[in-house]
Amino acid sequence: MKCPGQDTRYWTPDDVTEVKCARCGTEVEFFKSDGARPCPGCGGRVLNPRVALGCAEWCEHARECLGFDPKAIVVKKSAESSVAARFIEAVKKEFNGDSKRISHALAVLSQAQAILREEGGNPRVIIAAALLHDIGIRAAERKHGSAEAKYQELEGPPIARRILASVGFDEADTEHVLRIVASHHSGGLIDTIEFRILWDADGLVNLSEELKKANEPPPVSVEERFKTATGRTLAARLIASRLSGHRR
Repeated sequence: MKCPGQDTRYWTPDDVTEVKCARCGTEVEFFKSDGARPCPGCGGRVLNPRVALGCAEWCEHARECLGFDPKAIVVKKSAESSVAARFIEAVKKEFNGDSKRISHALAVLSQAQAILREEGGNPRVIIAAALLHDIGIRAAERKHGSAEAKYQELEGPPIARRILASVGFDEADTEHVLRIVASHHSGGLIDTIEFRILWDADGLVNLSEELKKANEPPPVSVEERFKTATGRTLAARLIASRLSGHRR
């Protein structure tokens, strides 16, 4: 039996979208259920900013699709909704169709999930922090004319608090996420495993972009730049892969 969420008989035109590859500009077509696809132009991985996870709220195969079980990661008093799906919708709304920033948030979530599986931590806090860490960018640009790190860290927490409240986060988890958002560039206010996972997940996505843009792989001190053993391992693999590509 075909998964109803995958059956195109139930789809509308809004369930198919096109996203420009940030690397080469080629249009990549996505179905609503696609998390990522290779770019036909340059081969790079392009993330779908409009991915819909609704079926994951009930599907027994959600773990295979998403890499984690959303039914096991729910907010108290909101068991009918996955945390990830609700935050993704909030991020899409806040970024107002900015596919580059939405895709970055999704990429950080993906890396955070990979590190979480190895390092442990509070999955609700990690998912929320991964998706909301850059949520202050637009307010920073609007109010200060700059997306500089200090402005992101200043403007992000009030917006994140509003979103967290709408989802029903308790006060302890809310304050934890807000401290991460307020420190995701500087690292000055917090040093928990959840913060270190977000730091490394963001760093891995940024490192991947740096390696794609550089003619030669830039020197990177994995030990200094990353805070978890898993983050350092994944970063070393990225660099090794890039170096191998240059040798071909």
